[in-house]
Amino acid sequence: MEAVRDHWTDERLDDLNHRVDEGFNRMEREFQALRLEMRTEFQAVRSEGRTESQAMRGEMQAESQAIRADLGGQIAALHRTVIQVAIGGMATMIVGFGGVIATVLTQA
Repeated sequence: MEAVRDHWTDERLDDLNHRVDEGFNRMEREFQALRLEMRTEFQAVRSEGRTESQAMRGEMQAESQAIRADLGGQIAALHRTVIQVAIGGMATMIVGFGGVIATVLTQA
């Protein structure tokens, strides 16, 4: 085991300073690499999120158009039914009133 030195020489201080500088430089390079990796990954996540949201928006638009078309068809069928019922009711009323009028006229 090496004996502990009691004093620091300029050479030892320079060596320590150099090792500390190398350590800080290495850490700075690692931080820069980490920042670059994080930036790249975040951009990929944002891009994927945009792509998925656009796909979902397209699916939702297609579904809402299909619902609108189906609803439009059902409303048109309901209109036809209402018109048929109204015409049938009016025809029944006309026939009924015609019978009443005919009865009244024949009795007079």
